[in-house]
Amino acid sequence: MGTPENRVEQHLRRRVELAGGLCLKFTSSRSGVPDRIVILDGHVIFVELKAPGGKTRPLQDVRISELRAAGARVDVLSSRTEVDAFMAGF
Repeated sequence: MGTPENRVEQHLRRRVELAGGLCLKFTSSRSGVPDRIVILDGHVIFVELKAPGGKTRPLQDVRISELRAAGARVDVLSSRTEVDAFMAGF
């Protein structure tokens, strides 16, 4: 079934795709960038996924701050409930 983080990631992907959006795996030459880019309803959102109760690492916090300072939306989700709340905003 996968790790707890993978289950959260799969739930996000399914929910976004069912809503007609894209949930793209984000790879970068820079360490610490968010896991996914969600494109839905005219919005582009970077999403960092964690296992339930998981916390971002210091380098991830730096990257998230950089993205937000540049005007990007970045969400950190660590449970299926948080994914559902994220999706309720669309």
